[in-house]
Amino acid sequence: MLFDDALGFISFNQNNNDNLFMKKTSPELVSPEEGLLRGNMFKNEYKPYKNMTYKKIVPTTKREEMLLDIMMLSFAINDLNLYLDLNPNDEEMLKNFKDLVEISCQKEMEFVKMYGPLELIDSDSIKDFKWINDPWPWQNEKGAKYV
Repeated sequence: MLFDDALGFISFNQNNNDNLFMKKTSPELVSPEEGLLRGNMFKNEYKPYKNMTYKKIVPTTKREEMLLDIMMLSFAINDLNLYLDLNPNDEEMLKNFKDLVEISCQKEMEFVKMYGPLELIDSDSIKDFKWINDPWPWQNEKGAKYV
């Protein structure tokens, strides 16, 4: 990755990664969306409690949809990171991890361009804390209940 003058990271690979984001990245992994919902990215490691199942998260705005995508990718990256801590020589998982990190950076940059900073380092200047004027994630905006 390289740095962009305006925002931060730009990818070496300028292909549209939306398809990869929604696909399952490996035969033993589930999609980032399903991984977030069930709390585990690995097909063989998920054991539901009794006959319970998870409920699909339905965002109500474009902003919520983008935040949900970022949350899904973040969860997938963290889960693969834990796996790679125990299996550092698994080249396929490392490739999946790197792909998800790149997609996550692109999604976060897109969000920042449209809606403002996600974290302090995304702010234009240290004295400009615009995010305090936006609704906080736990403020139930337009019926969203995913936080």
